[in-house]
Amino acid sequence: MSTHIFALLQNTQTDPDTLVDACGNDPGQICEWVFNASNNKNLASIVGWAVDRPLKILVIFIAGFVVSRVMKKAVKHFGERLTDDKKNRALQQIKKVKAGKMLIDEQQEERNKARTETLTSVLSSGANLVIWTVAALMILGEIGINLGPLIAGAGIVGVAVGFGAQSIVKDFLSGIFMLVEDQYGVGDSIDVGLVSGTVERVTLRTTILRDGDGGIWYIPNGEIARVGNRSQVWGRALLDIDVAYDTDLRKAQQILKDVAMDLWEDEEFTAGDIIEEPSVLGVQNLGADGITLRLIAKTDAGEQWAVGRELRLRIKEAFDEAGIEMPFPQRTVWINHQHEESS
Repeated sequence: MSTHIFALLQNTQTDPDTLVDACGNDPGQICEWVFNASNNKNLASIVGWAVDRPLKILVIFIAGFVVSRVMKKAVKHFGERLTDDKKNRALQQIKKVKAGKMLIDEQQEERNKARTETLTSVLSSGANLVIWTVAALMILGEIGINLGPLIAGAGIVGVAVGFGAQSIVKDFLSGIFMLVEDQYGVGDSIDVGLVSGTVERVTLRTTILRDGDGGIWYIPNGEIARVGNRSQVWGRALLDIDVAYDTDLRKAQQILKDVAMDLWEDEEFTAGDIIEEPSVLGVQNLGADGITLRLIAKTDAGEQWAVGRELRLRIKEAFDEAGIEMPFPQRTVWINHQHEESS
């Protein structure tokens, strides 16, 4: 019996104008059902507003929450993939390391972790801002607020702010790309053209460097056109050693090789670590005062300067012991006596 009555109520012809008065131009299913069942405009309007719209708002909120959680997991997975790719590239570039030396040490792991956390935090915040802004606009639309003027006003404000803050936007975008590409991190020794030094801190807007004199430099990321990183994966100690012209070059080259090999095998030297067999390239230049020999030694990242200083010290001691003279400025002076004889 109740089913039959419900069917009759559903099939009852309803005046469209009356339905619009009760439920609006876009009537919800609940409001329309209540109006068809009761033929009461006030009851249909109240029930439709109290049930239909809150239900839609709840659905929008739940959808926003679900999409937000999915985006958070996706961003986290993206950050972990970047870290793994960076680690794999490092492993491929370094094939030979002294025994007991880890390729990816704890400091590098901490840096990668901090980079991933910063990047995922920024991307998650941006995604959440977009998701909940859209959800809020949809909820306002369900409440009945006209979104046209609101969106137009927000667009005008956005254009004005974007035009006035171009440099800030540029800095932030450059900072995001810097994090994604892992161009440098805290502790790296870099050259950014304007200044070179050690990275003290990195934010999305600025990079803070400390130069060799101890000065702190705050550089907006948008102004960094190029970066030379001397601290990624491995370094190279490159030494140009000058000897006198009367030096036995083959003997001098052998001494350079022996000194470098001794340092490579010296387990007591802990200020730096040579990771490949050093090599003497030979004569690099025939200068005005002496002959230049070149020696290179591949080291761990950031340790090339300590290795270079130790090599220079040991080379000087070995040359002194072998009687090899380091060159000094020499000039040949020609004296013209013709003027004196004529006078």
